[in-house]
Amino acid sequence: MPTAPPPSRDAALETRFFWERFKTPIIAAAIILFLAGIAFTGYRFYSDRRAAAASAALASANSAQQYEQVIARYANTPAAGDAYILLAEAQRKESKFAEANKTLETFIVKYPKHEFVSTAKMAMAANLESMDKTDEALAMYQQIASNYPNSYAAPLAMLSQVYILKSKNRNDDARRICETMLTQFRTSFWASEAMQQLRLLRPVTTSTPPPAPATGPVVPPMLANPGAPAPEAPPAPGQPQGAPSPNKP
Repeated sequence: MPTAPPPSRDAALETRFFWERFKTPIIAAAIILFLAGIAFTGYRFYSDRRAAAASAALASANSAQQYEQVIARYANTPAAGDAYILLAEAQRKESKFAEANKTLETFIVKYPKHEFVSTAKMAMAANLESMDKTDEALAMYQQIASNYPNSYAAPLAMLSQVYILKSKNRNDDARRICETMLTQFRTSFWASEAMQQLRLLRPVTTSTPPPAPATGPVVPPMLANPGAPAPEAPPAPGQPQGAPSPNKP
């Protein structure tokens, strides 16, 4: 069986020459890769530990001040993002609607890809309603329904529009939204809600009362039946019952 010929003396010399020439940068690159691997592993370990600590701190928090502490101490962690939502809810319960919306705006800027972005916008629209800024709330609900058509927030935003439009006596616009909901969410719970609102939005039709019976002068029985005998007059005062009337022949 033929065997491969041994490398030529020239090839061995070239390899040795290459190693001697580039030995230092090769070793340096290997050291850099090794240190980068260690740094990445350490960063992952630190991030996991920090995220776990943030989750534990968030789980034990139950006030606006504690939520703010989680945000300040564990910035850029998933738990800090959730803390923004809970902080805004705590502020809303204290009727601090403007502050709650500022908190939610900060959350959306810092976590634009967070799964609760649509939830934050729904909360902002509800806060605008609480501040009697119904036009701004209506515009935000329309934006949510348009930008997140496949999320759970879309039908809720559409239904919220219906309530506002009804309060503004824009029943035709509210009716169109209900019809759209019946088309887009026909097999969901929201379809039944839209149908119920659509029934309430139908114009009320007043039924015509039945015609009243014809009225006229009361006809005495003797005129109604000429052949009937006239009724006898009551006996005069002092006349015994059954005595003939003085006017009767």
